[in-house]
Amino acid sequence: MKTLPQISDAEFEVMDIIWKYAPISTNEITERLAQKKEWSPKTIYTMLSRLEKKSAIRHEKESRVFIYTPCVKKEDYLEAESRRLASRFFDGAMDQMVVSFLNQRELSPKDLEELQEVLDKKRRS
Repeated sequence: MKTLPQISDAEFEVMDIIWKYAPISTNEITERLAQKKEWSPKTIYTMLSRLEKKSAIRHEKESRVFIYTPCVKKEDYLEAESRRLASRFFDGAMDQMVVSFLNQRELSPKDLEELQEVLDKKRRS
């Protein structure tokens, strides 16, 4: 697997918008983030520039508008971050990490059913 860029929490907010709506223009990114954050457009442009330098996103110019697309799949990034978290706090033991998370909150019957489906699927494969 290729090395994935380190993305800060703030950059992740920007990436999440790009993952959900790509291809997406700078103005659309700014509008969507304005609904969640009180960031200035300049702050958002800075994060877009940083993400592009990290090869997490790329842009194409259409007329006078920049259109962004991700270079990193969200699933790949989340998998790498999960492994990093497990490595850092649980000596790499994913099962211990999952058990810890499960013990941290109440689960609805629906949550338990979904988890059981995932476990059953893993067992079969």
